[in-house]
Amino acid sequence: MASIFLDPASGVFQLRFRYEGQSYKRSLKTADEKEARSVQGRVEETLRLIERGRMDIPEGADPGIFILSDGKRLAKKEARVIRTLGDLFETYRKQTPAGSKEVVTLNGERTHEKHLLRLLKPNRLLKGLLIRDLQEYVDARLEEKWCDKLIQPETIQKELTTLRLVWNWAVEQGYLTGPRSLKGLKYPKSDEKQPFQTWDQIETIINRGGLTAEQEQDLWDGLYLTREQVKEVLECVKAKTADDHPFLYPMFAFVAHTGARRSELLRSQINDFDFHTNTVQIREKKKSKKKAMTFRRVAMTPFLAQVMQEWFARHPGGQFTICPQFSTERGKPFDELNQLELREASRQFNRILRDSKWSRIKGFHVFRHSFASTKRSTRESET
Repeated sequence: MASIFLDPASGVFQLRFRYEGQSYKRSLKTADEKEARSVQGRVEETLRLIERGRMDIPEGADPGIFILSDGKRLAKKEARVIRTLGDLFETYRKQTPAGSKEVVTLNGERTHEKHLLRLLKPNRLLKGLLIRDLQEYVDARLEEKWCDKLIQPETIQKELTTLRLVWNWAVEQGYLTGPRSLKGLKYPKSDEKQPFQTWDQIETIINRGGLTAEQEQDLWDGLYLTREQVKEVLECVKAKTADDHPFLYPMFAFVAHTGARRSELLRSQINDFDFHTNTVQIREKKKSKKKAMTFRRVAMTPFLAQVMQEWFARHPGGQFTICPQFSTERGKPFDELNQLELREASRQFNRILRDSKWSRIKGFHVFRHSFASTKRSTRESET
């Protein structure tokens, strides 16, 4: 069943045995024949136990290691070595527990990783990664464009912050030594973002003339709506979705009357609405670093309560507040899509406002800012 022989080259005994038709050869790392024969006897006993069904080799275990160790070891534990930038990000991705970060956060990190690997290259050795290499990355990114606009310094800083975060994670895990510093990097100065302004204020500035299309867009990015304009937008959405995608009207009403983030909107569940106290529970993931999810309660306006009650009366089923009546993805049945995806929510948002006066509204965040602004103005008028 098993045999030993003295290897003349190394001067130590070797063990050979067969299991399920495969031959295994292992060095016993001893020149003592008595010790070698003792190991041989234990291996033969282990093989007999396996043959008789009194011992099983666990699935995925290395038979050679398992049998030689009297059934105590499964396989050699290979230490992960991180030498290159590609190794660093691959290890980080594999060892990031599911649910430990928001999907949006992970998607952002993946985007940053893509640009870092594209310009710095996956085979870049971490040991030789210097500040001047990162400065070259900054300079190269500053010359690139996205949607016909130059990449902003703030975007590049976020990308390198992700690199530092992942690097320092590897230090904490014992893969690397010494934190990654970004000290010494130079970025061009950028303008502060335009303050939030009303529709009329923005149009007044633009009508004076002299602005580029990019400067005009920067102004619209700081738009917030008055209470009356929010009402007009909702009327527009209601008219365009009477028979098409009925979940869109309550979706717009929800964010407009609660100030909820897009992700909070999509996490919302029917049970979060309490029509007795006229409050809605918001599920948030940005408030605490220790808790995966926290909650806050927002008062429901009579308008929102009515819209949601009417929507729930025709809700297609499931737990989520905003749920498509049918799949918005071709070939995908409804029962596989019981929660609206982030990208699909944004796509539907833009689609329903396209070709209308309100196409200037870029994203759910406009309603969040509008909600905060109208709430603040209400408090100021009361005082």
